[in-house]
Amino acid sequence: MGNDSSRVTVDVCRASLVRGEGTGDERPSVLYGTAECALHTPVTMRLPKLASVFVFLGCLAAYLMFVKRHYDGVRPAISKIPPHFPHRLGLSGSPNRPTSSEVVSGRFQYGVMFDAGSTGTRIHVFKFQLEDNEAPKLAHETFRAIKPGLSAYADDPEKCKEGILELLAVAQGSIPSSVWSSTPLVLKATAGLRLLPGEKATHLLDRVREVFGESPFLSRVDSVSIMDGTDEGISAWITVNFLIGGLHGSDTPTVGMLDLGGGSTQITFSPQDEKTIQTSPINYITSFQMFNSTHTLYSHSYLGLGLMSARLAILGGIEGQPLEGSSTELVSPCLAPEYSGQWEHAEVLYTVKGQKAGEPIYESCLRKVEKMLYRKVKKAGEAKDMEFYAFSYYYDRAVDLGAIDEKTGGTIKVSDYIDAAKRVCNGMAVTSGENPFLCLDLTYISGMLQELGFPKDKVFKLARKIDEVETSWALGATFHYIESLRIQ
Repeated sequence: MGNDSSRVTVDVCRASLVRGEGTGDERPSVLYGTAECALHTPVTMRLPKLASVFVFLGCLAAYLMFVKRHYDGVRPAISKIPPHFPHRLGLSGSPNRPTSSEVVSGRFQYGVMFDAGSTGTRIHVFKFQLEDNEAPKLAHETFRAIKPGLSAYADDPEKCKEGILELLAVAQGSIPSSVWSSTPLVLKATAGLRLLPGEKATHLLDRVREVFGESPFLSRVDSVSIMDGTDEGISAWITVNFLIGGLHGSDTPTVGMLDLGGGSTQITFSPQDEKTIQTSPINYITSFQMFNSTHTLYSHSYLGLGLMSARLAILGGIEGQPLEGSSTELVSPCLAPEYSGQWEHAEVLYTVKGQKAGEPIYESCLRKVEKMLYRKVKKAGEAKDMEFYAFSYYYDRAVDLGAIDEKTGGTIKVSDYIDAAKRVCNGMAVTSGENPFLCLDLTYISGMLQELGFPKDKVFKLARKIDEVETSWALGATFHYIESLRIQ
């Protein structure tokens, strides 16, 4: 070899190569073509050493670019699905729920909660903004309700699927498809479903599980269940105190919660006096951790003392299907003396009639209520000094009286319920009015509040929404469920 050149052996490409026109000297001809090569007769050329290096590097770069483009072209798109839940839901932070303008960035977690009540099924789709070292912020809620409730399909469970699918479509339209698989889907049924006889409730919930199992959301074995009454009270307490800021720091004190449903009623508050904790029944006191704080609550659910169940008991009926041949006619002094009508409860159609009494209607009805409540309710002494919100039928009957605005809510005293009960009951001596059960319901509500230990001058706040969010247990139950998944 000479000192200014070297002999290089190359393989000649055979795929559609076209040789350029040579010059007659020892310089190589220009080659055009594709890169499908095979061994061929060696060709001898002289190239400078530096040129050979550039040729090698150029070929290598072209090959790498070809491979990259080919890989990018056939590689499937991969969506980055966030982990199911953050390391923690958050710590103490902002005392108020943020406005939409404040929720502009960060990680988001969605949750879907079905509230299967006795009169209807409701879906809540929650969007939470998650930030490190802060409590979660509720960025948005989508709410939809349908009627009737699941219990209406007790004799034909398959028909309940249509309504569940309708509400699932709402969830799919509200949540990005990229996070469907990491969004928990939960249905909790309340006391109304527990009152169904035999295995009817089980069959209904099995149909819901089938629908959930085929959905694109995160559904597990425990995603469909009947909610324990105490859990219902705790979840409602979490909802209210989250919305008013009571769970985000010490500046805002927590409030108590009263909920009067159809089949059960709950009272929940955070005791400030150690004596309350020490003297209460052990199953009335519970503790749980949320947002890095431990909360101790007094919470109890009175099954059978919801307004509809209480109404049946006061009228003289017994919960559950009547025995064959037994009477479904109920006579009560809590109804107008000349009243006769029908009332359906828990799949039983009753004939209800008024009864003439020797004393005013209110006094007669009050005796029935006191007899029914006798020794069934425990007074919560400390509760009378705390601020309380009241929901559900407490709210509805206050609207019926005209005591609060149906949309905005307001406040009401125990004495307001008592005075209204007297006025409505004694007025029925002339006419039963539009609502034949209003006398009974108001007498029961006022009696129940006093049995719980609230004085007549106690004021309650009544609200259906706080900051445009429904004040149901659904939000609190969603927090609870997400937290349970995180720690497993």
